Amino acid sequence: KLNGGRHVQGILRGFDPFMNLVVDESVEMAPGGQQNNIGMVVIRGNSIIMLEALERV
Repeated sequence: KLNGGRHVQGILRGFDPFMNLVVDESVEMAPGGQQNNIGMVVIRGNSIIMLEALERV
């Protein structure tokens, strides 16, 4: 979950000490249930509100 009410789901490929994330095969969950495939993205740590593992690690 990101600030601004945005949700992104994908495969975590990397991170750094500032909690910046590299997420692959990303899907943005838009309001109304619409899903937008956005590929590989870098998400800045200061925009992350919540992080959740969807599979047991």
